Amino acid sequence: VQLQASGGGLVQAGGSLRLSCAASGRTLSNYHMGWFRQAPGKEREFVAATNWNGDTTHYGYSVEGRFTISRDSAKNMVYLQMDTLKPEDTAVYFCAAASVRLNFLAIPIITSAYELWGQGTLVTVSS
Repeated sequence: VQLQASGGGLVQAGGSLRLSCAASGRTLSNYHMGWFRQAPGKEREFVAATNWNGDTTHYGYSVEGRFTISRDSAKNMVYLQMDTLKPEDTAVYFCAAASVRLNFLAIPIITSAYELWGQGTLVTVSS
């Protein structure tokens, strides 16, 4: 599976963006899907994740209530709707896939559990 993230850009504080993650080569139905972000000089941070069928989600503390992760199995896509954006949300955002077979107990929120990564899309929030 190859992952391609898109939808980043420049937005003012308080605005919204929707990131998309397209998968090619294999269905995503066997994977939990996550979004992570990395700001300059900082470690990669968990943002959101959803299980293989989209009925369970987890969010990082700093984005809960503002971001929404979803997936469209028919289109083999995963999305991250980001609302009420803040300057501290500025980062490169990555989508990632974690095998359900290797993570059957819970949706992982650590980077090491995700075996497939997209190339990242830059989100810049101006104040």
